[in-house]
Amino acid sequence: MSSPVITLRPGRERSLSRRHPWIFSGAIARVGDDPQPGDTVLIESSSKEPLGLAAYSPHSQIRARMWTFANGGEIAETVDDAFVAARVVAAAARRADLFAGGSTDGARLVFSEADGLPGLIADRYGDTVVVQFTTVGAERWREVMADALAGLDGVGSVFERSDADVREREGLEPRIGLLRGDAPSSDLVVHEDGRRFGIDVTGGHKTGFYLDQRNARRAIPHFAAGARVLNVFSYTGAFSVIAAASGAASVSSIDSSGPALAVAARNASLNSIDIGELVEADAFTALRGLRDRARQYDLILLDPPKLANTEQQVDKATRAYKDLNLLAIKLLAPGGVLLTFSCSGAMTAELFQKVVAGAALDARREVRIIDRLAQPSDHPVPLAFPEAEYLKGLVLRAD
Repeated sequence: MSSPVITLRPGRERSLSRRHPWIFSGAIARVGDDPQPGDTVLIESSSKEPLGLAAYSPHSQIRARMWTFANGGEIAETVDDAFVAARVVAAAARRADLFAGGSTDGARLVFSEADGLPGLIADRYGDTVVVQFTTVGAERWREVMADALAGLDGVGSVFERSDADVREREGLEPRIGLLRGDAPSSDLVVHEDGRRFGIDVTGGHKTGFYLDQRNARRAIPHFAAGARVLNVFSYTGAFSVIAAASGAASVSSIDSSGPALAVAARNASLNSIDIGELVEADAFTALRGLRDRARQYDLILLDPPKLANTEQQVDKATRAYKDLNLLAIKLLAPGGVLLTFSCSGAMTAELFQKVVAGAALDARREVRIIDRLAQPSDHPVPLAFPEAEYLKGLVLRAD
């Protein structure tokens, strides 16, 4: 059966020729044959040249997301159960080296467009896979994707956490619940570099743990020995556990969520480590209070949640990032180190650095970049899809 056809406006096929996977509503001249949400559609140029197959999303500004691209006007693949399942298996196979090395049993198995599976996020913790379907295209293949993940070697449970706000923009309701296998254990633990971290599959943020901060966690021991450490937006307390285990003189963790701080306390217990004080407070308010008391720290970890979901929110987010970094820089002792992050995909690395530079200027501190941190290899960035690079980190030292 032939697919419904979407015809692009003249000149709007250029991004597809570079294999960028998104088609925005403004690029479309005509939608034929009344495709339904999640249907596979044929994308053609204004001159009727086939460009590839995509998932149709009538409620989103990103009106179609590419499954596969034409080669010389020919489309060699068919988007069906076998196609989708094979993509899932191939994505997981690309992460096999992470598990084989023995340093961790937690990694992202599927990273949406970066793995040719738009709208699918799948994170593995031991024998449990936590999955998010964020687009109608992924929702259309939900059962096939769940079966493929459940069929991976050693997987005993597939649990759905499709409760991200982005689903609303796709016209989808939130979903949470068991998809395949046994219910995840309430004592589920992920192992990383000899440490243990508890995973709250049903209620934790995102899929229960920040797998994308693996590189940052591995950087902390280089700066923590003998340091007075402040961990802001501490969430599971992983940074605090590593800092304390690395010989920090003191550790303070700030988070607005009491349940998150309870997870941090559990992680301290799992690693038989004292992570010091756990402070339930708004980060901005707490940082201002520490500034007013002239507190100083040798290592500050600043990892706020996403502050800009869209380009329209960037200006507001920029002000918040500047305020946070200004306060943190003022709290740094001479020679102190700040690890500061933005996970807002709408904020570029260049803009983030400019914002932090402005904060240092207002703080009247000389601050230098000594390293940069980014998402790890299980969160790859295709050259044709730079939007996949969302996590920006700067390692800064203040005079």
